[in-house]
Amino acid sequence: MAPLVPDIIGNELNLFVALLIGIAFGFILEQAGFSTSKKLVGMFYGYDFTVLRVFFTAGLTAMIGVIAFGHFGLLDLNLIYINPFYIWSAIAGGLIMGLGFVVGGFCPGTSVCAAAIGKVDAMIFIAGSFIGVFIFAEGYPFFEDFYKSGFVGYPHIFETLGMSQAAFAVLLTIIAVAAFFITTLIESKVNGKTNPEFMPAKLYYGIAMVVIIISFSAFLMPERQSDIINRSSDQTIMKSFQPEYMTADEFAFRLIDADKNLRIIDLRSPEEYKEMNFPNSINMTKKDLFGKNGNTVFSKKNAVYVLIADNEEIEKQSAYIASEIGYENVFILSGGINGFKESIINFQKPENTGSRQEADVNRFREKASILIPEIIKANKDKGTPKKKESKRVLGGC
Repeated sequence: MAPLVPDIIGNELNLFVALLIGIAFGFILEQAGFSTSKKLVGMFYGYDFTVLRVFFTAGLTAMIGVIAFGHFGLLDLNLIYINPFYIWSAIAGGLIMGLGFVVGGFCPGTSVCAAAIGKVDAMIFIAGSFIGVFIFAEGYPFFEDFYKSGFVGYPHIFETLGMSQAAFAVLLTIIAVAAFFITTLIESKVNGKTNPEFMPAKLYYGIAMVVIIISFSAFLMPERQSDIINRSSDQTIMKSFQPEYMTADEFAFRLIDADKNLRIIDLRSPEEYKEMNFPNSINMTKKDLFGKNGNTVFSKKNAVYVLIADNEEIEKQSAYIASEIGYENVFILSGGINGFKESIINFQKPENTGSRQEADVNRFREKASILIPEIIKANKDKGTPKKKESKRVLGGC
């Protein structure tokens, strides 16, 4: 299932929900006429472009939906699986699959749909698919070098074209509308008559304009993660942002007291974290604050979260990100780790104690300078906590 935030559909319900969606998908395919090979073949011969229109519409709906869900933080875009791109095997696979479409009259999805209602040709098509899969699997050692040749990474098309996500959404929508218009003209010419489903024409021109206008909404929904991170680096915004602070003394007291409600978000590098980390701490980056991982960490009831880094600036930027996402009870460590080391861990008792309150503070810090290193050492002896991360789920059509 999609990596929703929060995790509305748990692992237990994943397969059940997938089954319901699969049944609905198969029903729609059959109702659209995809259970007959004439539909797919018609696209190649020019007399029926229903397949192109249906899948283009599905793609546009999914695209705008993903952009909207990502903007409102309901979908973890970092966990959406992107197929690795091997250029030569992609070309070869495209040619083989395209030839299979024309000869067999089905694609893998529509063949199952047709077989489910008893189409014998679809059953033969599926059997041929299994034979092809078997041959590829058994011969993989011979095909592997070619299969993995021309690797170009995990590209997004809009990044490859050097444009924004929103601009690509509008461009693809315009291309889709143009394709609908052109294929309708081709159908009319090949069939020798106008498709009655597209009458009156003015109605469909109006729908096309509405679709294009809706696509422009992508500009109003910038990619949420990048947008918030960029704003956290804006000095004007950060000057007006006032986070909650936790003093070094309070932080030290909570550590000594083994406060179970204290959750420490350590924003330092993995190397620094491995060298010195506190109990109930987790090593994260700014990007980790987003999505399912961040939602899991910040979902503890009655917890007090304190962000720690080498300095306050990094902590403040991260606190701004956390507040924009919607996390609560988030504090930053006053003075950062460097300030904590100076005032607590490496505390040097002054010659003049000053007032009684200052004397009490100095006594606490003197005691803490002994206990805190012991707590850190005991925690290190347990081993560095393993960072729990949500993984991308393999998928594809």
